[in-house]
Amino acid sequence: MTQNNLFFSSKEFKNKAWVKDKKIYKEAEKNPVKFWEKLAAKLFWFKKWKKSFVHNPPYSRVKLGTGRLAESENRPYFQWFAGGKINITENIFEKNLLGWEKIKNKTAVIWEPEPTNEEPKKLTYEELFKQVCKFANALKKLGVKKGDRVGIYLPMIPEAIISVLACARIGAVHTVIFSAFSPAALKIRLQDTGAKILITADGYYRRGRIIDLKKSADHGTKETKVKKVVVIKRAGNKIFFKKTRDLWWHELLKKENDYCKPAIMDAGDLLFLLATSGSTGRPKQTMHACGGYAVQAYWTGKWIFDFHQNDIFWCTADLGWVTGHTYGCYSPLLNGICFLFFEGAPDWPKPDRWAQIIEKYGVSIFYTAPTAIRMFEKYGEKIIKKYKFKKLRVLGTVGEPIDEDAWQWYFKNVGKSRCPIVDTWWQTETGGILISSLPGVGPFKPAFVGLPFPGIKFDILNEQGKSCKIGEQGNLVILPPFAPGLLQGLYKNPKKYKETYWSQYGNKAYFTSDGAIKDKQGLIRIVGRVDDVLKVAGHRITTGELENAVAKHPEITECAVIGIPDAIKGEVPIIFIVSKKIHKIGFCLEIKQEIIEQIKKEIGPIALPKEIYMVEDLPKTRSGKIMRRILKKLFIAEAPLNNCKANLTGQDLGDLSTLSNPETVEKIKKIIQQK
Repeated sequence: MTQNNLFFSSKEFKNKAWVKDKKIYKEAEKNPVKFWEKLAAKLFWFKKWKKSFVHNPPYSRVKLGTGRLAESENRPYFQWFAGGKINITENIFEKNLLGWEKIKNKTAVIWEPEPTNEEPKKLTYEELFKQVCKFANALKKLGVKKGDRVGIYLPMIPEAIISVLACARIGAVHTVIFSAFSPAALKIRLQDTGAKILITADGYYRRGRIIDLKKSADHGTKETKVKKVVVIKRAGNKIFFKKTRDLWWHELLKKENDYCKPAIMDAGDLLFLLATSGSTGRPKQTMHACGGYAVQAYWTGKWIFDFHQNDIFWCTADLGWVTGHTYGCYSPLLNGICFLFFEGAPDWPKPDRWAQIIEKYGVSIFYTAPTAIRMFEKYGEKIIKKYKFKKLRVLGTVGEPIDEDAWQWYFKNVGKSRCPIVDTWWQTETGGILISSLPGVGPFKPAFVGLPFPGIKFDILNEQGKSCKIGEQGNLVILPPFAPGLLQGLYKNPKKYKETYWSQYGNKAYFTSDGAIKDKQGLIRIVGRVDDVLKVAGHRITTGELENAVAKHPEITECAVIGIPDAIKGEVPIIFIVSKKIHKIGFCLEIKQEIIEQIKKEIGPIALPKEIYMVEDLPKTRSGKIMRRILKKLFIAEAPLNNCKANLTGQDLGDLSTLSNPETVEKIKKIIQQK
């Protein structure tokens, strides 16, 4: 049912939802700190905090609740639950809010391997707990202490979850590195974090091939502080094994005790480091603390996905990304539910593998990226018509803004026009979802991400720092008290931390680098990164706005817009499109003209592109983000006219190891050069 293009949950859904009354927003708005304090009190703490929220001025030395002194520019301008003592694994296992006796025999993780002839695995909460404790004890015997950094370079196998939780159990700081990263990318991340242990595997399966992960690990650990490498036997491929350094996982765990006492962590202690994909230079290592992250991970998952005890949740993100950390591991476990962990690609060996998995396990909550949704759409409705998805009740999207066409397709064909779609906005830096309409409250509006989570204060500011009017585009910022899970700094880089997040509007507003608008209902629409704003003949046009207009064409499955310099207009758009049809010359010309007419209709002639390129695929990270900066680097400025031409000089395109499809870049480059 729609009203003014708004969607609402059914009465039946609302009756069972954890949050069904919009009054919760007003309650949280009155005093956000007290609101979060009330939520935090539900978790288990070894010792309650002394102060719920501390907001420090920049560059001062501030005494925290534990008596420790911290440089506020380093750690940083605020802290949640100062002086509180907690361990996130204690809340997952022994002190789970549902009660240990109720969940210990319940399935915690279902692991679906890529090979269809291989048996899946299931781990109960008790089985998972024992494995975590065994490996935690093994790490301690290897000399890992509280605060030490441990690198995790693993595919999507159960041992990845066990490794993360084992580190958290003993207070070691885990840093998960995406298994498809190159040895060079791995080395940078190990060097920056100073990890002393690396956990990896012999190999893993990807689209039917065995990837030799150990070989990459061997190269990636050179010139780092890694002293020991723990190897999991996954694919059984032959590997180089250095006896003085390498250790087999299964041998380490043989004689270990299946209980490990949890480390008592200060709320402000580091839980994990996770690199962001910066556009230039080395990746930034975001720091996430134990207390606030646990609180935010628990409650955002419970309310946004409406977790209930019979749910089976599938978050398709890799554990190497923050989505995989929070909603592919910590949040479902804190809520005591069962979640799916899948090793392979959702469209291999057949395009409907993802649909088969949903049906096979009765997945009730499905959380994926718009890129994946558009891929499903590209394959067509026919392949999923036979699937009823009767157990599905909530759909989610993450990674980048979803266009209206993909939203409608997802709602109709996957949700069968009955499942609310919780579009979600957040970042590696925020640790968890901060904007999304709650499924029991709504409303849901295609292409609008939703409402700020209760207790989180946002504003949309213009360049002068003034609040934008309804419908006026500006910069999205988070206001005090920020969010409990927000990053606590950039590891060993306080200067970059201040420049990136706190210099635009001062230390009272966290700068997200995202542009946004708000409608009359308060729903927020993300229109793209503010560094993706084009100035065409003095007019500001966002890439997100242009992409949304292009994506409305029925034959387009995916698109990306960049801006390049122009001698007359200052900047002009370039559009890359992926079509549902075969790339025939006649069809190309026809579809390009239709896109031009569509842009004229949606935005106006000022936004017309200089060129439209039809490509097979767009360069993307594994989490589904389109890497527009790489597309932009395919063009170089031609002085002095400030025009652009194809990058024929071999100019460095930056680190391509973050891409899931690096071969796409060369293909696109050839298409551009043919013009």
